Amino acid sequence: MNQPDFTPTPPLETLKRKKRKTGLFGWIGKLIIGFVAFSVLWVLVYMIVPAPFTTLMIQRAIEGNKISYHPISLSKINRNLVDSVIASEDARFCHHYGFELDAMQKAYKANKRGKKLRGASTISQQTSKNLFLWPSRSYIRKGFEAGFTVLTETIWTKRRIMEMYLNVAEMGDGVFGAEAASLYYFNKHAKDLTPYEAARIAAILPSPQKYRVNSPGPYVQRRAYAIARGANTVRDSGLDSCIYK
Repeated sequence: MNQPDFTPTPPLETLKRKKRKTGLFGWIGKLIIGFVAFSVLWVLVYMIVPAPFTTLMIQRAIEGNKISYHPISLSKINRNLVDSVIASEDARFCHHYGFELDAMQKAYKANKRGKKLRGASTISQQTSKNLFLWPSRSYIRKGFEAGFTVLTETIWTKRRIMEMYLNVAEMGDGVFGAEAASLYYFNKHAKDLTPYEAARIAAILPSPQKYRVNSPGPYVQRRAYAIARGANTVRDSGLDSCIYK
């Protein structure tokens, strides 16, 4: 007489552990999918409408600064400023897909040696950080920044990235964007900036709270003249071709 097959039933506690583990992974998966979907939606919304504020604006307001922010279309920002920020911040803006790997590697090596390297972040990365994230430095924030950079480079045009960058970049104490900076420093609209005025604004972008557009020191003056020359090169060489056909 053949004996029936018998498979022992797993202990109840083992089944409960497996169920808890499966449930945990399920919740983590749902959170990841939800965050990605929310991020894509957020990027899609900002493809059409200007950002009402950024986390840095909120921080500056809490610190006691009066916030000046007047978002405008790129057509109302003088080409001088566009070419100046390309020359000063990201010469290959029109030719990369959001990242400059060589600059990132140099920045990583410099950080390991305890040094600081300016220029490791592209305009696309700075835009993503300014619009969607908080201003502190950490590897977690850098990871989110990379994700949003991929999304903006995929969904937006280069023109839209530049437009958003020039609207939300901090350009002084509580001064955000090209229009606010132009009115604050020169009492004119961004469409009327001269080449040297645009270069002076671009010259302070690494440290807008440290340097001054009005009454600039020797460093800002030298840097502004260099940026003005670089802006001419950007225009003559077609390095702004993704914006101006």
